[in-house]
Amino acid sequence: MLEFSRQFAPIREEILDAIARVCDSQTFILGPRVSEFETSAAVACAASFAIGCASGTDALWLALAAAGIGNSASSSPAGAVSDAVVTSPFSFFASASAILRAGARPLFADIDSRTFNLSPAAVAELLRSSAGRGVKAILPVHLYGQCADWSAFETIAQNHPGLSLILIEDAAQAFGASWDGRPAGSLGAAAAFSFYPTKNLAAMGDAGLVTTSDPHLADRARSLRAHGMTRRYYHDEVGWNSRLDAIQAAILQVKLRYLPLWNQQRRERAARYDQLFVDSGIAAAPATSSTAASTKDGIVLPFTDPRATHVFHQYVIRAPHRDALRDHLTAHGIGSEIYYPVPLHLQASLKELGYKLGDFPQAELAAAEVLALPIYPELRDDEQQTVVEAIRSFYA
Repeated sequence: MLEFSRQFAPIREEILDAIARVCDSQTFILGPRVSEFETSAAVACAASFAIGCASGTDALWLALAAAGIGNSASSSPAGAVSDAVVTSPFSFFASASAILRAGARPLFADIDSRTFNLSPAAVAELLRSSAGRGVKAILPVHLYGQCADWSAFETIAQNHPGLSLILIEDAAQAFGASWDGRPAGSLGAAAAFSFYPTKNLAAMGDAGLVTTSDPHLADRARSLRAHGMTRRYYHDEVGWNSRLDAIQAAILQVKLRYLPLWNQQRRERAARYDQLFVDSGIAAAPATSSTAASTKDGIVLPFTDPRATHVFHQYVIRAPHRDALRDHLTAHGIGSEIYYPVPLHLQASLKELGYKLGDFPQAELAAAEVLALPIYPELRDDEQQTVVEAIRSFYA
């Protein structure tokens, strides 16, 4: 699926030099290197502020908590409905667990069958129903590196002025993506990014980031990441230890300079996959702006909304007989992955939310059909040909 050494080799000396400078400085937690990266990341995201933290999961919690999500739950009268946050059931577990950690209640709405992102129509329907009571925020996930339909979510917020809905981006997989020319990280009141080693912008360990243009939200996120301190050893509220390591910030600062090129190379690899699959004759007719493709007609290629700049964190197809295909690829030495085999509403740890099989049919169908294929900037043309040929041979 990934070959980290291909990225590391050409920038090895830059990375090692950046690490050495941190070691020479003897400043390892926060400090100048972290501030330098935060400034650069904020500029890249067209945001006023960026707050580094320990992981993408922490970034989600920080964004929610700093925006005041969940605070009312602890002070609500007995039996009152706590803050609810609408998000996608088809995402990594942190999209839901961060909401719970903030003291709020996750509410799920189904996904768009073309992009796999949270469906604005499903969210609007939820808000019209009694189940939407207490909703304070919407947390769309920019899944696989493509921004959710932000224009539609802004319209939803405008159409419900009485709710004062806060829009927060789960941009863990989307650093460098954009919607209608606006970068991920600048769309909502706040955004959360992950720099897990598999991400397009990858640390050599765990790291995360919150972006915002709200100075109050930024100040509160900085305080919460350091045990609720605004002055050393003076704790204004209960926060958490989620500070960014200087070594990780230094590594990210080096890699950030290359990210626009790497993301463009991912788009080129995705386009090559598209052409190879079409030429092989096993691809279904492409989705349109209003109609999804079906696996009844072959494998379904990724759909990119024309308003989105996709960064292809993953190249994800829908595949007939998906599990058997994956076994076939494994037997041929080809990596693949399922993101995600169990939707969040069916996770055992979230059963108390009260959802059941059949509640979100599009998310459940996606979980049964999606398969991520190898994609990274250094992937070779002959390797892509090998992947497509192996898939063609399976269906033949």
